[in-house]
Amino acid sequence: MNRIITKTDALRGELTVPADKSISHRAIMLGALASGRSVVRNFLRAEDPISTMNAFRSLGIAIADNGTEVVIDGKGIRGLQEADEVIDCGNSGTTMRLIAGVLAGNPFFSVLTGDASLRSRPMGRIIAPLRQMGAEIMARGDGRYAPLAIRGVALKPITYTLPIASAQVKSCVLLASLAIEGCTRVVEPGQSRDHTERMLKSMGADITVGTMRASLTGGRELQPFEMTVPSDFSSAAFFIAAALVVPKSEILLRGVGVNPSRTGMLEIIKRMGATVTLENIREVSGEPVADIVCAAPDLLKPVSIGAGDVSLAIDEFPVLCILASQADGTTLIRGAKELRVKESDRIAAMAQGLRRMGVLIEEFEDGIAVSGKAKLRGAEIETFHDHRIAMAFSVAGLIAEGQTTIRNAECVDVSFPGFYECMERISR
Repeated sequence: MNRIITKTDALRGELTVPADKSISHRAIMLGALASGRSVVRNFLRAEDPISTMNAFRSLGIAIADNGTEVVIDGKGIRGLQEADEVIDCGNSGTTMRLIAGVLAGNPFFSVLTGDASLRSRPMGRIIAPLRQMGAEIMARGDGRYAPLAIRGVALKPITYTLPIASAQVKSCVLLASLAIEGCTRVVEPGQSRDHTERMLKSMGADITVGTMRASLTGGRELQPFEMTVPSDFSSAAFFIAAALVVPKSEILLRGVGVNPSRTGMLEIIKRMGATVTLENIREVSGEPVADIVCAAPDLLKPVSIGAGDVSLAIDEFPVLCILASQADGTTLIRGAKELRVKESDRIAAMAQGLRRMGVLIEEFEDGIAVSGKAKLRGAEIETFHDHRIAMAFSVAGLIAEGQTTIRNAECVDVSFPGFYECMERISR
C-alpha cells in the first residue's frame, strides 16, 4: 500500500503515541521467566512485540490479552518447554537476538527464523558471546545469519566486552546468564538503552549496574510484576521532528518515556537550536516519563554527530536526517556504521530518498553529510519495507512541494499502528 503525503501549513494538537517497543518485548520475555503471574498494561500491539508474544507461547507460556492487559503466567528461569515447530521471529531483531540468549541454556532443541529482512541481518554478534559461554548454535552463512539452530546446554559465566554498544547483544548475554551459577559481566564501549537491567533489578535479579557495564549472578528466580509501558520515545521522535520543521507548529506528546539511554535526540536538537520542553516529569513502572512540548524554531543550526551521539539516538537517525536537511548548513553524522544492518541499510535508504527530494548528500561507510537548508520537492520514496524510513519521509512530505509517495507504507505497523491517523489528526 502506498501513501500520498502533501504539504501542510501547521501541526497542532495533542497526541499519545504507542507504547514503547523495547519495553514491550522485554515485558513478555521477563514475564515468561518470572515465577508467577505478571500483568502488563499499555502493551504495544504491533507486529514486532506480537512476534515475541507468539514465540513464548510456542515455548509453553500461557499469555492472555484482553485488549487492556496482557497477563503472562511465567514458569521461572528453567520452565520453558521445547517448541513443536520452528519459531518465527517475523521482522524482529530484538525477538531473535534476545530469545537466542534465553534458549541457549535450556535443555532442548530450538530453531529460530524470520522474514527475508531478518534473515539478512547479522547474528554473529550474539553467537560469538553465546559460544564463549558454551552454547551450541548453528547458523547459515558460516555462523552469521538466521535461521539459527540452538541445542541448549549448561552454560558457563564469562566476561564479555562488546565491540560496539548494543542493547540487544548486552541483553542476550544477560538473559543467557540468568540460570548460570556464577557471575557474568558485560562491558560496553558506550551507553546503550538499559531497559533490561532496570527490569531485572526490579524483579529481584542479582544484578549490579555501573557505567557502561553490568554484572549478573544467576540462579535466582525472578519475581513477577505489574507494569504500565510508557509511550515510545522513538515513535514520538517523528512528531517532535515534524513540529520542528513545519512552520507555526506546536504539539504536545503525552506520557513519553524519557529514559536517558534513549533520548540522545533531545540533546542533538538542543544543539541545533530547537527548544523542546519536558513537563510533568514522573516515574512509571521504574521508567522516567514526561509530557513533551515541541514547537517550530525560527532557525535550525547544523551540527556534527559522532558515535557517542549515535548510540543514544540509534533509532532516530532517519528523522535526524530530515531535520538536517532543514538546518542552515551541512550536518555531519559519523560513527553510524551499525545503521547499514538495520531493517534496511538506513544510511543508503536516507541518502537515496533525500537526493530524490532535492537534497545534496555525501554518503560515507559510517554516516552521511546532509546539506541544508533544502527546499524539498515531492518524490516517490522507496521504504525498503523499513518502518522508520517510511515515517521519516512522511515527515519530509509535510514540507515538500507537490506530492510525496511513500511506497509500502504499511510497514509502519511494525512499531506504530495508526501513525498516519495521528498525522492527519494534527495537520492543519
